[in-house]
Amino acid sequence: MTPRVATTQAAPKHPVEPREAPSLPWDIVGAEAGLSPASRPGRAIQGGPRNLLRISPADPASPGKPYELFEVIPLSPLVGAEIRGVDLGAALDAALRDELNRAWLEWKVLFFRDQWISGAQQEEFARGWGELEQQQLTAPGTGITRYVKDAGNAGWENAWHADMTGRLEPAKAFVLRLGVGPDAGGDTIFTDAAAAYDNLPAEVRAAIDPLRAVHDLSATIGRFVTPEEAARVRSEFPPVVHPVVRTHPETGRRTLFVNSVFTDRIIDMDPERGERALQYLFRQLQVPEYQVRFSWRPGSVAFWDNRAVQHYAVSDYFPALRITERVAIAGDRPY
Repeated sequence: MTPRVATTQAAPKHPVEPREAPSLPWDIVGAEAGLSPASRPGRAIQGGPRNLLRISPADPASPGKPYELFEVIPLSPLVGAEIRGVDLGAALDAALRDELNRAWLEWKVLFFRDQWISGAQQEEFARGWGELEQQQLTAPGTGITRYVKDAGNAGWENAWHADMTGRLEPAKAFVLRLGVGPDAGGDTIFTDAAAAYDNLPAEVRAAIDPLRAVHDLSATIGRFVTPEEAARVRSEFPPVVHPVVRTHPETGRRTLFVNSVFTDRIIDMDPERGERALQYLFRQLQVPEYQVRFSWRPGSVAFWDNRAVQHYAVSDYFPALRITERVAIAGDRPY
């Protein structure tokens, strides 16, 4: 039975194939032997120069404008910076909030060290960027959600994804704080989805710009809950349709908005061809030049833009204890 799909537009009964040049990477099937090893699209990402544009001249982050209220320590040239000189437990005035927002839009994920704050203070900081929303599909309520990993509960977040994309309005951002962590391991890697899009060949960008994909939240919970509970979640959060490439509502940047955890299929392509296209796009998000890797210690906080980055939680610390607390900030409908 075909699942119900929530969307403002009815999904077509039959895929409508756009007219595209036959040289698109996912169409070179059966002809790979005629290409050089490094040019075969089914292999690893291709080498060569990368266009690493952290912000565009039109971005409100104002490229080149200094930060006056805190110190910004870049952790990579493109994405991710540590912020020093800010106490997240103190109230944010308008000037500090605006300057943090500018840094956040520029670096996409901000890191803070030695933040010995309460859950209520973490929630209050997050509210500076919007209303809080429910995170756990099997439990109501907004605010802090605690995640405990130990010998009886290994990490399952070690796959590239943006969070909650199976909702009509996916979360705008998350604030995650580490309370207890392993002596080593447990890093989180973030990748810049705008850089992944920017570096696609022009013909690929043109081909994917009009495409839409189905995202399904319930696909991830079957191993954790009963079939009855999975059916309830699927009824409450049916699959949704989002653009394959979304526009960031604050910066105007175009970003890849498909991920290997929640994206089911491209509805504008036949299933086999669409799956080849998705796998090609997923690989682009794995380029190390687009990434930053953060090593946690207790009291560390990460604040990331879920519209701009995807992340991968490295699960190399089992069976050690790791306790985090996270807040989700409500977002809007991707376009």
